[in-house]
Amino acid sequence: MPGTAVDQDAVLQSATSLQIAFEKADIRLVHNANRLNAPPEDGFEGDENKDPAIVAQDLAAQTSFLRKLKFRYLEQNAKSRYITAIVSDIDDAAIVTAEDNKTLSLVCEEKKEKLRVAKAGLAEVRTNIRTLAPAVEQDYVKLKESAAKAALLRQKIIDARLALSRLQHTHPLPRFTIPTAEQRLADQVTQMQALTDDIEQAASKVRSVKGNVKSGTAEVESLRAERAEVEKAVKAAQVNEDDGRLVPLYDQNMASLALHKSTLGISDSHFVSENELKLTYMVRRRPISITLIFEPNTRQLATASVVGLDELGVDVSELLDSHIHTDDAHGLIAAVLAAARAAI
Repeated sequence: MPGTAVDQDAVLQSATSLQIAFEKADIRLVHNANRLNAPPEDGFEGDENKDPAIVAQDLAAQTSFLRKLKFRYLEQNAKSRYITAIVSDIDDAAIVTAEDNKTLSLVCEEKKEKLRVAKAGLAEVRTNIRTLAPAVEQDYVKLKESAAKAALLRQKIIDARLALSRLQHTHPLPRFTIPTAEQRLADQVTQMQALTDDIEQAASKVRSVKGNVKSGTAEVESLRAERAEVEKAVKAAQVNEDDGRLVPLYDQNMASLALHKSTLGISDSHFVSENELKLTYMVRRRPISITLIFEPNTRQLATASVVGLDELGVDVSELLDSHIHTDDAHGLIAAVLAAARAAI
């Protein structure tokens, strides 16, 4: 135990002396930061030497000067050794034999060979650099373009995610799934095809009805002209009512008019006034009355009205206006009858 206490005292004294020496050394760099960061007092790093170009020029000049100084030193040393070897006594001078010269020559040749190999390697490296520089530049350009494309795609992905988030916020659950949407699309396509077929059928019916109306109207006009001629002939003949010659002609006209009405579906037609014609059609056992009013002087279609479609909830006002504007009475009748057949 006494030996141990002596060792501890020696260690304590050593530590105390080390602490005193450390405090006297003043190497607390943290407390001397201002002194270390202060500019040197010799003015070497003045305002004129802070430019890197000036510092590089000074460095190049000093390096050149040191190389010249080294060369002069080696030259003077060689001259001094050469003169010492010549003027000194033969016994004191260093003896240089032919073997030493041969050895030095071999060493020089080895160094020259190493220098030649190094120069060849340097030339090869330079050639490789010149050869590979365009390829490296192309790879760099491609890499730069790829980086720009990746940045653009990343921005597009972010925009798509934001748009998706907005859509999800705008359209909350429950939303269509892909199978449900595809089934809905297939159903809509089928429905559109069926509607297209119905439209084609309705158009064909309209065309047929329009043709029938035109032919019937032409026949009515011809019958009207024939009636006018007959009336003129009756007035010219000035026959009595009991004249038997008029009966067959009247029966023929009435039969022709009844056939025409049955063909076109007209149940009744009469002139309300000189410029107003009222036509009544039976569409699937439902009477539809169409009143046409013409201008007295020009005999153009002025207005028209339809009775019998209001109970079905069919509005044909736009249809009437369009045909009145084009002065198409036949097309108006055909369109109204087509709308009536579609509604009933």
